[in-house]
This record gives sequence, structure tokens and C-alpha cells, in this order.
Amino acid sequence: MKNLHFLLAALCVLPGAIAIAQPKTAVQKADSVLRLMTLEEKIGQLHQLSSDFATGPITPDGDKQVQVRRGEIGSMLNLMGAARTRQLQTLAMQSRLKIPLLFGQDIIHGFRTTFPIPLAEAASWDLQAIEQTARIAAIEASAAGIHWIFAPMVDIGRDPRWGRVMEGAGEDPFLGSKIAVARVKGLQGKGFGNTDAVLACLKHFAAYGAAVGGRDYNSVDMSERMLWETYLPPFKAAIEAGAATVMNSFNDLNGIPATANALLQQDILKGKWKFSGFVVSDWGSVSEQTIHGYAKDTMQAAMQAILAGNDMDMEGYAYHKHLATLVKMGAVPMARVDDAVRRILIKKFELGLFEDPYKFSNEQREKEQYDNPLHKQIAREMATKSIVLLKNDTVQSRPILPLQRHQKIALIGPLVKSQKDNLGFWSFDFDDDSVRLVSLYKGMQNKLGSSTSMLYAKGCNLNDTDTSGFAEAMAVAMQADVVVMQVGEARDMTGEAKSKSNIQLPGMQEALIKAIHRTGKPMVVLISAGRPLIFNWTADYVPAIMYTWWLGMEAGNAMADVLFGDYNPSGKLPMSFPRTEGQIPIYYNYYNTGRPAQNDDQRFYVSAYIDLPNSPKFPFGYGLSYARFAYGEMQLSKQQLKGNEILQVTVAVTNKSNVAGEEVAQLYIRDLVGSVVRPVKELKHFRKIMLQPGETKELKFVVSTNDLSFYNSQLQYTWEAGEFDIMIGGNSRDVQTKRIYWNK
Repeated sequence: MKNLHFLLAALCVLPGAIAIAQPKTAVQKADSVLRLMTLEEKIGQLHQLSSDFATGPITPDGDKQVQVRRGEIGSMLNLMGAARTRQLQTLAMQSRLKIPLLFGQDIIHGFRTTFPIPLAEAASWDLQAIEQTARIAAIEASAAGIHWIFAPMVDIGRDPRWGRVMEGAGEDPFLGSKIAVARVKGLQGKGFGNTDAVLACLKHFAAYGAAVGGRDYNSVDMSERMLWETYLPPFKAAIEAGAATVMNSFNDLNGIPATANALLQQDILKGKWKFSGFVVSDWGSVSEQTIHGYAKDTMQAAMQAILAGNDMDMEGYAYHKHLATLVKMGAVPMARVDDAVRRILIKKFELGLFEDPYKFSNEQREKEQYDNPLHKQIAREMATKSIVLLKNDTVQSRPILPLQRHQKIALIGPLVKSQKDNLGFWSFDFDDDSVRLVSLYKGMQNKLGSSTSMLYAKGCNLNDTDTSGFAEAMAVAMQADVVVMQVGEARDMTGEAKSKSNIQLPGMQEALIKAIHRTGKPMVVLISAGRPLIFNWTADYVPAIMYTWWLGMEAGNAMADVLFGDYNPSGKLPMSFPRTEGQIPIYYNYYNTGRPAQNDDQRFYVSAYIDLPNSPKFPFGYGLSYARFAYGEMQLSKQQLKGNEILQVTVAVTNKSNVAGEEVAQLYIRDLVGSVVRPVKELKHFRKIMLQPGETKELKFVVSTNDLSFYNSQLQYTWEAGEFDIMIGGNSRDVQTKRIYWNK
């Protein structure tokens, strides 16, 4: 239905309408519709309700179909499928102004094709691959009638107790910014108006990842400089890349709930950054201000949220119930309501929904994308890229990995035959999952066929104290040449509302690893989880360890590819792995103190623990390969620079092995003396390269004053003259360093 033509025809009959009868831009078109709307219809555009299943507490909503026909709902979430979205859109076309609905959905790491969780993809450090998986998610989701995806989550996560670290890109604002941009580009494609381009939604604005104690939905208290320097950069980068929408967060920031935080939404987002999209609350967060103790009732909550810059109320009913009264009594200016509605209408016009409300509800297109074999292959490739090799000791004159095909292999562990656990949190279930999802066991069968003898024992459950399966597992191990174990978390152990105080391997899994280790058999442990876990005994005594996260639908095939060397692991950790919960939050780019520990052996009268090294078990940026890479001496174009000159940094990287492999070279900077304390290291550049056996590549990095810049005590983004350390290496710990002086 050509709904836009109806609206313009109606507009033309209004007094003085001739001059604006043919609006050209999305803004002009939105204004032309806005002039026709009643206050109640405007409020309807700001009202979003859930449909089929929920991601939060359900609120009573009456007859949604009647509300849609009346134009009292502008957007719905949790409704999918070309036929079903068409059916509901048809109801919207029965409203007075026939304004189309906007359909949103949480699609965090793939829709029909489930990719690795976002934290795992971040471990690939492969921006092109990350953009590609986001592109596929958009293609599949848009084919199922979805216009708007509540992703990417760009919160910085320094605390693995927080379950939502699985949705983000880890602890570093530079890497997080690059990944945020890649995901926005993937989701929004070649531009709105294309049927495979969806609205991206940055979340959660802001500082949600710094929840006190790592406890989801908790308060956040930090300096503004910390906010600007660490937690805002991924949002800013993604806004500059054209992200269409932003979702605010559940937390308060310095005592003000984010949903009603004018500093965040008005001053920074819509003010300094000139964000032209719209802001949606998180589920019920407008009304939840009353529980925070920031609003006495939902009417006050609605007023505070709309005035602070929150445009759409997700499943909160505060706007729906109270906004008209607030406008009529003068507490909320009509101009603020119009601004919020205009922002939403613009996106509906940009998507082309006014021209064709059903353009995303094409059942033939949905069928074509339902099981795209190319998407499945890319899921497998992304999963291999996401695996991080943490350890690969030499046993009997050769490294444990890669495995040899002629070996008799014992597969042991509670996850070996699991399928759905590999999907991880925020994934979709389909009726044919038992056929299409690949467990480690199935992946090894696919890899080896009947040529290799494969044994199996579960050993234990994921999270109880039962050890009755240990004896069988040890007996099976004794029959094998090598043991491969898969342990970790069930898919519901990490995610939203899944914060944990104890992030050790659950249940008796590490006890099972110890039991198998006692057999003396060579062994490999694969750890599948949604967050960094603590597994100190395993890390110290097991000769080969791979961190396999939750790798999605092709997990088993990907693990087999890496185990047998058909893919050489190249992943690098996007988060530091703690030795114990007592170190958390732990991250590489910390500030120095007046009494720093010079090494892990220092304990007294320095900033250190008396019972534990300061360093993480595995550092940020760490990851091994079956290849061996050697870095030559770093070369600097200058050691004395001035003003806007640039520094060229060159380093040669050589593959000193007989297998091809990829390495991620990382460049860090330290500002030695500043007007405010600066981190001991900051990632500023990285490059992922493929090297053939014996090959050397010379890498060149360009460092500018922008790389030296930071927010000073007045929140001015600037750089200061002085000495700087330039560091290059394969991870944040193992670097070579040279010093320069940069003058104004």
C-alpha cells in the first residue's frame, strides 16, 4: 500500500499546504506527517510493546490489536516472520493515518545462522569477518520481517562476573570502538531503503559495563573523565559511523538513572555528538525510576525520561498512560514530544516503510534466506577464527596440537555431545536444531569418518557434585592415545541477569580434569563459556588448552578444524583472565600508583596482594598459534617530534615455523607524564597478517598526535608534550619498547 501518497493527499487539503505538498527529504516527510497527528497518535509512536515472548517482566497491555488499529503503538518487539509481521502491519494500516509499525528484535549473534557470541568474535580481531557476520544477521532478520536489531552492545567490560560481557567486545575502548563500527556497518549495509539493511541500536548508554560488583542492573559510580575516556569511545565511534538508534541502560550513573539522565542523552548524545536518530529505553526502565527512588510515580518518571532525551518507552507504559496529561498541564513541552516523534518517523521513512509497509514481509525472500549454505560456511569460519589457543606444550618431542589423524582419541566431558550449549545465551531455538547444530562429537565424526577410533565418556555433569562417572572416564582415557576434553558452562550460565560471584569451572569439572590427568595420557582441554573463567590448576598442569567460548551452530566442526590443524588458531583474548575473583576488575590499561609493584614477586609496601601476583593468568591480547612468530627490532622514523608531525613505526614479523599462520601485531603507547595520570599501556593500532612458513613481512604503523590525545581534568580532548613509550608485540604483556619525545 502506498501509504505516503495518502498522507500527502490529506496534507494538501490543509490551509497553506501547497508549499509543502511535495516534501523531498525524510525530515520534510516526517514533518508533513507530524502536522496531521493528534497528541494521542504522537504518543503512540513513542509506545513500544512486546509480542510473543519476553526478555523481561511482562506488563499488562490489554488488546494490542485494538491499540495498533487506533495508532496507539508505534513499534513492537519479539514478533518475527514475514507472514506474522505482515498480518500485524495490516492492522496498522487500518489506523487513521496508516503509520507503519517498526518491528525490533534482540539478535545478538545471528538469527537462523548462529555465530559465535560477540565476545568470542572479538577474539578474532578480524574486523572484516565481524562486519560480515553482522551483515548476515541483518540479511536473515530483515527477511523475517525485522526492521530494527537491538545490537551491537558496545559496553566496555572489565568485570567477568558481569554476565553480559558475552555480548560485548571486551575491556579495551580502542578495540571495542573498531568492532562497534564494524558491526554497525554490517547491520546497516549499503544504506536504509535496501531490504537487507536494518536499524542498528547501540546499547547500553552508558557505562552499564561498570556495574558495581559485576552485578547486573546495579549502580555505576565513576568520574566523568573515566566515562569519556573508557566507556564512551565505542558509542562515539559507532555514532560517527551512522548508527541509527541508541538504547539507554538500566543503571544509574552518579545517582541519576540513565533513562532520565540528561547529561548522557541530551548534552552528550544529541548535543555534543549531534545524534539525529532516536533513543529507546531498555525494557521497562522508564517506569523503573520509581524503584530507583528517583521518581515518586510513573507520571513523574515519564516526565523525567522524555525531558532527559529518552524518545521511546519500551514496555513501560509510562508515556502511554501519562504523557498526554503532562503535555496538557504544561510539564512537558509539545516541542519535545514532536522532536521524539519526528526522530522515529524519519527512520520509518528512511527504511521505506511509508512507501511500502510490507517491504520486509516477503515470504519468498524469507524462505530463500532460511538455510543459506554460504551463511553456514561463514559461521564455521568465524568460529575457527574465534578460538584462542592458550597453551600447547611439547610432549614426547612434539607439541600436543595439532592432533594426528591416526591417533586413538578419547572425547571426555559434559559438553562433548551437547549441541544447544554451544549456541550460548541470546540465541534462537528451532525445531530442527538436533539436525543442524554440530557438537564436538559430531564435528570429530565429520572430520575423521571411520578412519580413526573415537571413544567417549561424559565423566560428570556441568554443575553438580556427582563424581560417579569419573571411573568410566578414566578407563576410557586409558584406552586412548590422546584425550580431548570439553568443559565449561551451560548456555544459561552467562548472559543478562547471569552475574556470578564465583567464576571457577562449575561443578566437578576441574576435578574430572585432574582425574584424567592422573592417567598420564596426553590431553587437550577445550573450555566453552560466555565469559573468562578461572581454571588455575588446569592452566598450570594440562599441556594443551583452547578457549572455545560459545561458538554457535558450527562449533563442533570449527573445534575439529583447529584440533587437527586444518585451521591454525589465531585468536587473541579481548579480556584479561583473572587468577581469582579477588583481582576483579582486572584490565591491562590500569593507572600506575606512587608505589607500583615492579614485578609479580613484590608483595610489601607496594600496590600488591600478599597472597597473589598482580598480573592476570592470561593477559589481554594473548593467544598462541601452531606457527612461531618472531618480531624484529622496532624502527622509529624519529625520536624527536614536534607539533603535527607523524611517527612511522616499522617492525618485521617472521614466521619461523613450517606451517602458515596469522598473527595480530599490537601497538601500545604510554604517556609517561601528564596533567592527569595516564594508563601504563593503551592499545592504539593493530594489524592481523597471514605469514607463510619462513615468510617475513614488514609492518608499518603511523602514530599521530591523535593517538596521544586524552581527556584532561577539564574534559578537553587534547595532547601534551612529553616523553612517550612506543610498544609493539603479540600481546599486551610481551612487548618491546622504545621512547620518543614529542614537543608542541
